[in-house]
Amino acid sequence: MRTLQRILLPVDFSERSAGAARYAKSLAVHFQSELILYHVLTPPQYEFGALDVGGSMVADLYRNREEQVAQELDSFLAEELTGPCVKRIVVEGDPSPSIVEYAHEQHVDLIVMPTHGYGPFRRFILGSNTAKVLHDADCPVWTGVHMEEAPPAASIPLRSVLCAIDLGPQSPKALCWAAWLAKEFGSRLTLLHVTNQVPDIDGSPGAGGIREAAREELRRLQETSNTDADLLVLSGEPAHSICTAARGAEADVLVIGRGSASGVFGRLRTNAYAIIRQSPCPVVSV
Repeated sequence: MRTLQRILLPVDFSERSAGAARYAKSLAVHFQSELILYHVLTPPQYEFGALDVGGSMVADLYRNREEQVAQELDSFLAEELTGPCVKRIVVEGDPSPSIVEYAHEQHVDLIVMPTHGYGPFRRFILGSNTAKVLHDADCPVWTGVHMEEAPPAASIPLRSVLCAIDLGPQSPKALCWAAWLAKEFGSRLTLLHVTNQVPDIDGSPGAGGIREAAREELRRLQETSNTDADLLVLSGEPAHSICTAARGAEADVLVIGRGSASGVFGRLRTNAYAIIRQSPCPVVSV
Protein backbone atom coordinates (compact mmCIF):
# COMPACT_ATOMS: atom_id res chain seq x y z
CA MET A 1 0.00 0.00 0.00
CA ARG A 2 1.35 3.43 -0.97
CA THR A 3 2.30 5.78 1.86
CA LEU A 4 4.82 8.48 2.67
CA GLN A 5 7.28 6.91 5.09
CA ARG A 6 10.00 9.54 4.59
CA ILE A 7 9.59 13.19 3.59
CA LEU A 8 12.69 15.23 2.75
CA LEU A 9 12.59 18.99 3.39
CA PRO A 10 15.59 20.95 2.05
CA VAL A 11 16.00 24.05 4.24
CA ASP A 12 17.67 27.37 3.38
CA PHE A 13 16.10 29.25 6.34
CA SER A 14 14.01 31.52 4.06
CA GLU A 15 10.32 32.30 4.54
CA ARG A 16 9.60 29.90 1.70
CA SER A 17 11.40 27.14 3.58
CA ALA A 18 9.18 27.86 6.58
CA GLY A 19 6.08 27.66 4.36
CA ALA A 20 7.29 24.43 2.78
CA ALA A 21 7.84 23.06 6.28
CA ARG A 22 4.16 23.62 7.11
CA TYR A 23 3.08 21.55 4.12
CA ALA A 24 5.67 18.89 4.95
CA LYS A 25 4.55 18.75 8.58
CA SER A 26 0.88 18.47 7.60
CA LEU A 27 1.69 15.51 5.35
CA ALA A 28 4.03 13.96 7.93
CA VAL A 29 1.38 14.15 10.64
CA HIS A 30 -1.27 12.59 8.39
CA PHE A 31 0.97 9.73 7.23
CA GLN A 32 3.03 9.46 10.43
CA SER A 33 6.11 10.00 8.28
CA GLU A 34 9.71 10.59 9.21
CA LEU A 35 10.42 14.25 8.40
CA ILE A 36 14.02 15.05 7.45
CA LEU A 37 15.19 18.68 7.52
CA TYR A 38 18.22 18.88 5.24
CA HIS A 39 20.64 21.77 4.76
CA VAL A 40 23.54 21.78 2.31
CA LEU A 41 26.56 23.80 3.43
CA THR A 42 28.72 25.43 0.76
CA PRO A 43 32.21 23.88 0.59
CA PRO A 44 34.94 26.19 1.93
CA GLN A 45 36.52 26.73 -1.49
CA TYR A 46 33.23 28.32 -2.62
CA GLU A 47 32.52 30.23 0.58
CA PHE A 48 36.02 31.57 1.29
CA GLY A 49 37.92 31.01 -1.93
CA ALA A 50 37.95 34.71 -2.83
CA LEU A 51 39.32 35.77 0.56
CA ASP A 52 43.00 36.58 0.83
CA VAL A 53 43.56 34.63 4.03
CA GLY A 54 45.68 31.72 5.14
CA GLY A 55 44.55 28.12 5.09
CA SER A 56 44.20 27.84 8.88
CA MET A 57 42.04 30.95 9.01
CA VAL A 58 39.79 29.55 6.28
CA ALA A 59 39.48 26.32 8.26
CA ASP A 60 38.56 28.22 11.43
CA LEU A 61 36.05 30.42 9.61
CA TYR A 62 34.43 27.41 7.97
CA ARG A 63 34.31 25.42 11.21
CA ASN A 64 32.59 28.34 12.91
CA ARG A 65 30.17 28.61 10.01
CA GLU A 66 29.44 24.89 10.20
CA GLU A 67 28.66 25.14 13.91
CA GLN A 68 26.49 28.20 13.33
CA VAL A 69 24.49 26.48 10.57
CA ALA A 70 23.97 23.40 12.74
CA GLN A 71 22.58 25.62 15.49
CA GLU A 72 20.37 27.47 13.02
CA LEU A 73 18.95 24.19 11.73
CA ASP A 74 18.36 22.92 15.28
CA SER A 75 16.39 26.10 16.07
CA PHE A 76 14.53 26.25 12.74
CA LEU A 77 10.81 25.93 13.66
CA ALA A 78 11.97 24.06 16.76
CA GLU A 79 8.62 24.41 18.52
CA GLU A 80 6.57 23.32 15.48
CA LEU A 81 8.76 20.48 14.23
CA THR A 82 9.42 18.26 17.21
CA GLY A 83 9.34 14.60 18.10
CA PRO A 84 11.31 11.43 17.43
CA CYS A 85 10.22 11.36 13.77
CA VAL A 86 11.98 14.67 12.96
CA LYS A 87 15.63 14.53 11.86
CA ARG A 88 17.91 17.52 11.17
CA ILE A 89 20.92 16.98 8.93
CA VAL A 90 23.69 19.32 7.70
CA VAL A 91 25.94 18.15 4.87
CA GLU A 92 28.61 19.76 2.72
CA GLY A 93 28.32 19.75 -1.04
CA ASP A 94 26.52 20.89 -4.15
CA PRO A 95 22.83 21.36 -3.27
CA SER A 96 20.84 19.60 -5.97
CA PRO A 97 23.06 16.50 -6.38
CA SER A 98 23.27 16.18 -2.60
CA ILE A 99 19.48 16.38 -2.21
CA VAL A 100 18.87 13.84 -4.98
CA GLU A 101 21.57 11.45 -3.76
CA TYR A 102 20.25 11.50 -0.20
CA ALA A 103 16.68 10.97 -1.44
CA HIS A 104 17.78 7.95 -3.47
CA GLU A 105 19.93 6.40 -0.75
CA GLN A 106 17.32 6.84 1.99
CA HIS A 107 14.36 5.82 -0.20
CA VAL A 108 12.59 9.12 0.37
CA ASP A 109 8.96 9.07 -0.77
CA LEU A 110 8.49 12.82 -1.28
CA ILE A 111 10.69 15.92 -1.50
CA VAL A 112 9.06 19.18 -0.40
CA MET A 113 10.94 22.32 -1.39
CA PRO A 114 10.28 25.94 -2.37
CA THR A 115 11.02 27.16 -5.88
CA HIS A 116 13.42 29.90 -4.78
CA GLY A 117 15.28 30.89 -1.64
CA TYR A 118 16.18 34.27 -0.27
CA GLY A 119 19.04 35.73 1.74
CA PRO A 120 22.63 34.48 1.90
CA PHE A 121 21.58 30.95 0.89
CA ARG A 122 19.45 31.88 -2.14
CA ARG A 123 21.81 30.07 -4.54
CA PHE A 124 21.12 26.83 -2.64
CA ILE A 125 17.49 26.51 -3.66
CA LEU A 126 17.17 28.67 -6.74
CA GLY A 127 14.93 27.72 -9.59
CA SER A 128 17.90 26.08 -11.31
CA ASN A 129 18.51 23.76 -8.35
CA THR A 130 14.83 22.96 -8.04
CA ALA A 131 14.81 22.18 -11.75
CA LYS A 132 17.75 19.79 -11.29
CA VAL A 133 15.98 18.03 -8.42
CA LEU A 134 12.81 17.79 -10.52
CA HIS A 135 14.80 16.28 -13.37
CA ASP A 136 16.92 13.84 -11.37
CA ALA A 137 14.82 12.69 -8.41
CA ASP A 138 12.96 9.41 -8.74
CA CYS A 139 10.37 10.28 -6.09
CA PRO A 140 7.61 12.90 -6.43
CA VAL A 141 8.61 16.51 -5.74
CA TRP A 142 6.19 18.93 -4.05
CA THR A 143 7.05 22.54 -4.79
CA GLY A 144 5.53 25.95 -5.46
CA VAL A 145 6.15 29.67 -5.56
CA HIS A 146 3.74 30.61 -2.78
CA MET A 147 5.20 28.46 0.01
CA GLU A 148 5.69 31.43 2.35
CA GLU A 149 1.93 32.00 2.24
CA ALA A 150 1.15 28.55 3.63
CA PRO A 151 -1.34 28.55 6.49
CA PRO A 152 -0.47 26.92 9.83
CA ALA A 153 0.15 23.21 9.36
CA ALA A 154 -2.88 22.24 11.41
CA SER A 155 -5.22 24.07 9.01
CA ILE A 156 -3.74 23.20 5.60
CA PRO A 157 -6.66 21.89 3.56
CA LEU A 158 -6.56 19.33 0.76
CA ARG A 159 -10.15 19.52 -0.42
CA SER A 160 -9.50 19.66 -4.15
CA VAL A 161 -6.83 17.85 -6.19
CA LEU A 162 -6.30 18.67 -9.87
CA CYS A 163 -4.32 16.20 -12.00
CA ALA A 164 -3.10 17.54 -15.36
CA ILE A 165 -1.80 14.92 -17.78
CA ASP A 166 -0.54 14.90 -21.36
CA LEU A 167 -1.77 11.35 -22.12
CA GLY A 168 1.84 10.23 -22.42
CA PRO A 169 3.52 7.20 -20.78
CA GLN A 170 3.77 8.93 -17.39
CA SER A 171 0.05 9.78 -17.25
CA PRO A 172 -1.16 6.62 -15.46
CA LYS A 173 1.44 7.07 -12.73
CA ALA A 174 0.46 10.73 -12.20
CA LEU A 175 -3.25 9.86 -12.12
CA CYS A 176 -2.77 7.00 -9.65
CA TRP A 177 -0.72 9.23 -7.34
CA ALA A 178 -3.29 12.03 -7.51
CA ALA A 179 -6.17 9.60 -6.95
CA TRP A 180 -4.38 8.08 -3.96
CA LEU A 181 -3.76 11.52 -2.44
CA ALA A 182 -7.38 12.56 -3.02
CA LYS A 183 -8.65 9.36 -1.40
CA GLU A 184 -6.36 9.80 1.61
CA PHE A 185 -7.76 13.28 2.31
CA GLY A 186 -11.30 12.80 1.00
CA SER A 187 -10.65 15.38 -1.70
CA ARG A 188 -12.48 16.10 -4.93
CA LEU A 189 -10.38 14.89 -7.87
CA THR A 190 -10.42 16.54 -11.30
CA LEU A 191 -8.57 15.06 -14.27
CA LEU A 192 -7.47 17.59 -16.89
CA HIS A 193 -6.01 17.42 -20.38
CA VAL A 194 -5.19 20.43 -22.53
CA THR A 195 -5.20 20.01 -26.31
CA ASN A 196 -3.60 22.24 -28.89
CA GLN A 197 -5.79 24.94 -30.36
CA VAL A 198 -6.92 23.54 -33.72
CA PRO A 199 -9.06 25.46 -36.24
CA ASP A 200 -12.11 23.75 -37.69
CA ILE A 201 -11.24 22.72 -41.27
CA ASP A 202 -13.56 20.95 -43.70
CA GLY A 203 -12.93 17.23 -43.61
CA SER A 204 -10.97 17.34 -40.33
CA PRO A 205 -12.24 16.43 -36.85
CA GLY A 206 -11.74 20.03 -35.72
CA ALA A 207 -11.23 21.25 -32.19
CA GLY A 208 -14.47 19.69 -30.96
CA GLY A 209 -13.55 16.29 -32.33
CA ILE A 210 -10.07 16.44 -30.83
CA ARG A 211 -11.44 17.39 -27.42
CA GLU A 212 -13.94 14.53 -27.55
CA ALA A 213 -11.19 12.08 -28.50
CA ALA A 214 -9.14 13.32 -25.57
CA ARG A 215 -12.12 12.97 -23.25
CA GLU A 216 -12.60 9.38 -24.41
CA GLU A 217 -8.92 8.69 -23.72
CA LEU A 218 -9.34 10.11 -20.22
CA ARG A 219 -12.29 7.80 -19.64
CA ARG A 220 -10.23 4.83 -20.80
CA LEU A 221 -7.38 5.85 -18.53
CA GLN A 222 -9.76 6.13 -15.59
CA GLU A 223 -11.12 2.65 -16.22
CA THR A 224 -7.63 1.19 -16.56
CA SER A 225 -6.49 2.91 -13.38
CA ASN A 226 -9.75 2.16 -11.52
CA THR A 227 -10.09 5.79 -10.47
CA ASP A 228 -13.00 8.19 -10.31
CA ALA A 229 -12.61 11.86 -11.20
CA ASP A 230 -14.35 14.78 -12.83
CA LEU A 231 -13.08 15.12 -16.41
CA LEU A 232 -12.03 18.40 -17.96
CA VAL A 233 -10.65 18.92 -21.48
CA LEU A 234 -9.53 22.38 -22.56
CA SER A 235 -7.80 23.83 -25.61
CA GLY A 236 -5.02 26.38 -25.44
CA GLU A 237 -1.55 27.07 -24.14
CA PRO A 238 -0.91 24.33 -21.54
CA ALA A 239 0.61 26.27 -18.63
CA HIS A 240 -1.94 29.08 -18.78
CA SER A 241 -4.89 26.71 -19.25
CA ILE A 242 -3.79 24.38 -16.45
CA CYS A 243 -3.24 27.20 -13.98
CA THR A 244 -6.55 28.83 -14.92
CA ALA A 245 -8.26 25.48 -14.37
CA ALA A 246 -6.53 25.16 -10.98
CA ARG A 247 -8.02 28.49 -9.95
CA GLY A 248 -11.45 27.51 -11.26
CA ALA A 249 -11.36 24.20 -9.41
CA GLU A 250 -10.04 25.94 -6.28
CA ALA A 251 -7.35 23.27 -6.28
CA ASP A 252 -5.28 22.89 -3.13
CA VAL A 253 -2.66 20.89 -5.00
CA LEU A 254 -1.88 20.29 -8.69
CA VAL A 255 -0.35 16.96 -9.78
CA ILE A 256 1.55 16.72 -13.06
CA GLY A 257 3.52 13.86 -14.61
CA ARG A 258 7.18 13.77 -15.42
CA GLY A 259 9.78 11.21 -16.41
CA SER A 260 12.29 9.50 -14.17
CA ALA A 261 15.95 10.47 -14.12
CA SER A 262 16.37 8.73 -17.48
CA GLY A 263 13.07 9.89 -18.94
CA VAL A 264 11.34 13.10 -19.99
CA PHE A 265 8.42 15.25 -18.99
CA GLY A 266 6.50 14.40 -22.17
CA ARG A 267 4.45 17.23 -23.63
CA LEU A 268 4.47 18.95 -20.25
CA ARG A 269 8.28 19.10 -20.23
CA THR A 270 8.55 22.52 -21.86
CA ASN A 271 5.65 23.77 -19.74
CA ALA A 272 6.41 22.15 -16.37
CA TYR A 273 8.48 25.02 -15.00
CA ALA A 274 5.97 27.59 -16.25
CA ILE A 275 3.18 25.59 -14.57
CA ILE A 276 5.09 25.54 -11.27
CA ARG A 277 5.80 29.28 -11.45
CA GLN A 278 2.23 30.25 -12.37
CA SER A 279 0.24 27.76 -10.34
CA PRO A 280 -1.95 29.25 -7.59
CA CYS A 281 -1.28 26.15 -5.46
CA PRO A 282 1.60 23.76 -4.81
CA VAL A 283 2.55 21.41 -7.63
CA VAL A 284 3.52 17.75 -7.22
CA SER A 285 5.64 16.47 -10.11
CA VAL A 286 5.34 12.68 -10.22
